[in-house]
Amino acid sequence: MLNLNGLEINTRVFIAPMAGVTDYPYRQILREFGAGVLFTEMVSSQGLIQGNRRTENLIEINHEKPGIIGVQLFGDDPSIMAEAAILVAEKHRPDLLDINMGCPARKVVSTGAGAALMQDPKQAGRITRAVAKAVKLPVTVKIRLGWDSSKLTAARVVDRVLEAGAAAVTVHGRTREQFYSGQADWQAITEIASSTSASIIGNGDIFTAEDARRMLETTGCQAVMLARGVQGNPWLVKTSLSLVDKGQQIPGPTIEERISQALDHLQRAIDYYGQERAVPLMRKHLSWYIKGLPHAARIRDRINKLTEPPSIQNLLLNYQQALIEDREQHFKQYLQDLKN
Repeated sequence: MLNLNGLEINTRVFIAPMAGVTDYPYRQILREFGAGVLFTEMVSSQGLIQGNRRTENLIEINHEKPGIIGVQLFGDDPSIMAEAAILVAEKHRPDLLDINMGCPARKVVSTGAGAALMQDPKQAGRITRAVAKAVKLPVTVKIRLGWDSSKLTAARVVDRVLEAGAAAVTVHGRTREQFYSGQADWQAITEIASSTSASIIGNGDIFTAEDARRMLETTGCQAVMLARGVQGNPWLVKTSLSLVDKGQQIPGPTIEERISQALDHLQRAIDYYGQERAVPLMRKHLSWYIKGLPHAARIRDRINKLTEPPSIQNLLLNYQQALIEDREQHFKQYLQDLKN
């Protein structure tokens, strides 16, 4: 469906790089749910050059698993970005590299990286050209609409990075000023997609399979990139692929499947990071898995106070049983037990 400088991609559903979310354990889960293209968390080019071990660990790739995986780099210096790209390409052998020009976090933009580059299309082009020349891998770029509503520079940045050698551009339909508030502007994505023959990937507010289908149909982009919608919801990958690629709607997860997957994710994190680090990292993931279920806020608060995996596992299993039995008295007793 897409050809990125010789890399054939036969899916129109990508998974976004998300700091603190798409780590190694969750990437393996997403792959098992059918993700054909996904990315590491964003990686500091400066950290790689300096040999920071934690930065390096973000890039671990399992080449035995099927699917395409990219590494996303961020930085503001073309030469350092190029050097980091070479290190990643030679050591980790990803299928492609992505350049982050959309992260709104203050600690990133304060260095001139991430969404700060939306204020300087020329520098965005220089960075892209340096990385594209340094490696033989396809290079993609992820951007926002601009810095704020008065500086909508996406079209100019797209022109610059494509001219510099980018194989595709992912457009998040918000400005940096918006962070993740308000609605993503799909019309702006439509205008960018219609202005170029290059591959444009749409991103922003895709929380259901129908959202994915609708973005493809209304914007004319070549693919969509799922982001916050897959937090605690790897089923979104499977349902989106089914609707987009086959035109078939399939059901979402049952309560049992949600709790079971949450417990499986917890165990994978423990196996990978060790208990002491895994439990704090998993609290947000576990909260996402149960989001929208009855009394989820109370269960989340309880999870945030627990430090031992068996206690968390028992909490979730008892919660599941209470939901399945759906007997008001049983649930009242369960909630009372939580207070004790």
